[in-house]
Amino acid sequence: MPFKSLGLHPSLIRAIKELGYTEPTPVQAGAIPPALLGKDVMATAQTGTGKTAAFLLPILHRLLALPRGMTRVLIVSPTRELAEQIEDVCRGLGQHTPVKSILVVGGRPMGPQQRAVRTGPDVIVATPGRLLDLMNQGIARLDRVTTLVLDEADSMLDMGFLPDVRRIISRLPSREQTLMFSATMPPTIASLAKELLRNPASIQIGRRSTTAVGITQAAYPVPEHLKTALLRHLLRETEMPSVLVFTRTKHGAKKLARLVEADGFTVAELHSNRTPAQRTKAMEGFRRGECQVMVATNIAARGLDVDHITHVISTDVPDVPEDYVHRIGRTGRAGAEGDAFILVAPDEEGSLARIERQVGHRLPRVTLPDFDYSSTAPKASPGAGKKGRPGGRSQGAQGPPRSPGGRSGGTGAKGPPHPRRR
Repeated sequence: MPFKSLGLHPSLIRAIKELGYTEPTPVQAGAIPPALLGKDVMATAQTGTGKTAAFLLPILHRLLALPRGMTRVLIVSPTRELAEQIEDVCRGLGQHTPVKSILVVGGRPMGPQQRAVRTGPDVIVATPGRLLDLMNQGIARLDRVTTLVLDEADSMLDMGFLPDVRRIISRLPSREQTLMFSATMPPTIASLAKELLRNPASIQIGRRSTTAVGITQAAYPVPEHLKTALLRHLLRETEMPSVLVFTRTKHGAKKLARLVEADGFTVAELHSNRTPAQRTKAMEGFRRGECQVMVATNIAARGLDVDHITHVISTDVPDVPEDYVHRIGRTGRAGAEGDAFILVAPDEEGSLARIERQVGHRLPRVTLPDFDYSSTAPKASPGAGKKGRPGGRSQGAQGPPRSPGGRSGGTGAKGPPHPRRR
C-alpha cells in the first residue's frame, strides 16, 4: 500500500519520496487513517517500527488546513535526545509546507526557547520539565492546543514524569485529539489511556513487550571480570560496522570507551556525565558514521534512532526486561536486520531468564573457542581493531551455522549467530 493511498497532502507525499520512504509500516498503516479523521489513537509497537512518522504525518496534514500563528500541537517526549529526533523528523516531513515546529528541552539555553515559543509555532516538541518551566513563567501558552501526542508513554512512566504529564494535560483546555504511542503497555499506562482517550482506535503491532522481527539474538556466558575482555575480543574479531554498546553506569561507560578507543576504534560516549553539547556531538558523529562504536548507558535505550546500527551489545543484563527490549530495538529498525548480543555473568542468569520469559523464547548461548575464559585479559593486543583479519566467519560458536544469507532469522531461535571474522 503506497503512502498516496492514505490521502495525505501532496506536499507530504513529495517529502516522503525525497526521504526514501517506500510504503507505510504496519503501525503507520494502522494509525494514520484514524488520526487523519481526528480520532484518538492508542498505538503499541516495538521500537524501530516507524511510530514517529505514524503520528507526525496526520498531524502535518491536518495543520495545513488551519491558519498559522498559534500552537495547535504539543508532542511530549521523555528524553531530550528523542525530542530532538522527533523535531528533526517533523522538519523533514514538513519541508515543503509552511508548518513551523520548535524544540523545548532541558540542557539548552532558556532564552532562545522562550523567544521561539512566543512566536506561536504550529508544533512544540518538548520534554516535561522544561515545558512546565515555560508554562509556569507564563511564556508557553497552550490554551489553543487541540492535539496532544504522548510518545514513549511507558518510558515517561518509568522515568517518573507521569505527575508532570498530568499537570501539562490539565492546562490544555482546547484538547480535541490525543495520540498515545508506547512500546509496552504496563497497567498504569493502560489506565492512563483509558482516562485520557475517547473511543480510541487501538493499534497493536506484534506481541506486547516482544522484540522486533529481524533481530538475531544471542547470550554470551562469561565471568563478570572477563566481560570487558570478551567485548574487546568480539569487536576485534567480528565484522561490526556500527555498534552500540550498553553499560550499566556512566563511569563504566567512560572507562570502557577509553579501552575500546585504545584498540583503534573510533568511539563516542553517551551518558549523563556528558554535557548537552557533548551528547549532541556524539549522536551526530555516530549517526553520520564517523564513530564505529557508541558506548552508552540506558539514556540511549529509547532516545537513539540511527538506521545503520548493525550490532547492539549489552555488557550487563538489565533488571527490567523491557529495558532489554528497548536496547536491542536500536538495531533492526524499520524492517532492517541486526544482531543483539548480551554478556551474561553466572549471577545474572536469573535476570536473563526473566527477559526470556518476556520475549517468549530462550536466547541461544554462544561460547568462543578462541577466547580464554580462564584468563584475566584478552589474548589479542590493542591496535588490532584497525588491521582486521582476512577470511570468512569463525566456526567456533556453538550451534548450527547461519543460513546462506548471513543471518539466521528474526529472533535468533534458529541458532546463535556466528561472529563474522574481520
